[in-house]
Amino acid sequence: MGVISIRLNKDEEKILKKLSEHFHEDKSALVKKSLFELYENVTDLNDIKKFEAKERKGRASFFTAEDILKK
Repeated sequence: MGVISIRLNKDEEKILKKLSEHFHEDKSALVKKSLFELYENVTDLNDIKKFEAKERKGRASFFTAEDILKK
């Protein structure tokens, strides 16, 4: 397991403390959750860009709710 050290200014430390108290999580867990949230955002944006490129080329397709329920 990797261990890192993070330097926070006073305002950042206050924010982290408030979040820790609000969510009843330790600070390390909050940083890890934030890391995964940011990673998820990046992967979602990449998927959107791929879809938009496909759509521009006219290769995107859609299914109606009725079509999905038929399957």
